[in-house]
Order: sequence, then C-alpha cells, then structure tokens
Amino acid sequence: MLLDRPFLRRLLHLGALATRGMTLGVRGAAIDDRGRVCLVRHTYVSGWHLPGGGIEPGEAPEVAMEREFREEAEIALDTGARLRLHGFYRNTAGAGRDYVALYVAPAFRVLREKAPDREIAACGFFPLDALPEETTAPTRARLREIREGLPPAPLWQLEAGID
Repeated sequence: MLLDRPFLRRLLHLGALATRGMTLGVRGAAIDDRGRVCLVRHTYVSGWHLPGGGIEPGEAPEVAMEREFREEAEIALDTGARLRLHGFYRNTAGAGRDYVALYVAPAFRVLREKAPDREIAACGFFPLDALPEETTAPTRARLREIREGLPPAPLWQLEAGID
C-alpha cells in the first residue's frame, strides 16, 4: 500500500497541512511515579513527541486527549482522575492556524505495551532528565515548563525547532 511508504505518508501529511483551515489539537504529558514521561515516535514525522493529535468535530478537548492517550500509548486515566490543562499554545510550524492544548495526566495506568502500527512507530517511558536525543525541542520545552512550574510559552515551537 502506498501509505506504507514514509515519504508518501509525509507528503500526504504536508498536503493536508497546506490546505486546511484552523485546527485544534491536544498533547498530553503522562509522567509516572518514577519520574518517567511517555513519549511516542510517529511514522510520518521525525523525533519523539508527547502523545496527542487532532480534536474531532464535536469532541471535547479532554475527551480527545483521553482518546489519543489510548490510541497512541495504551494509557487510560485512573477512575475519577481528571486531566489538568497546563497551557494553550499557537503552533506556527504548519499553516500558522494551529493551536495545541497541553494536558497533564495526574493518575493513569498503562493498559498494555503499545505495539507499533501505521501511525506510531514506537512508544516508551523515559526519565525526565534523560530524554532520547531525538526528542523535539518543543517537547523538551513543554516538559521543562511542567517540571519547573513555569508558565506556558505563547508558541508551541521554538525559533530553532518545530514540533
């Protein structure tokens, strides 16, 4: 199948970015009791990222984040746990009309090991002080904000890198 080829998948992704209107997405930080954060590596873009994705029409952002945690990382919130909104960011990396809501999962469980699929090449938990070298600069910046209690930056990406 054509979408099994990384170059074509990336080209399709870039085409979609160029032709769409404003989008709203979510990302989530799931940090376990050992101080490790869940990161994913997508099949269509390089680097390690926080799990997340687009919000479907009519879907609440928190519901979208819970769905993305399950789909990308096999993570479910503990009963009664509620996501905490850390920040709301403008992402100018694509079409310049994208916004990202970043949530923190206060209590969760891993349902099973995430198997690679067409969207997720790898998923793992990494110590906050020893992230993979390929972790994107915006992901590192958001984790620093969370870890150090800093206010959210206005933009998702940094001048030197994009997510």
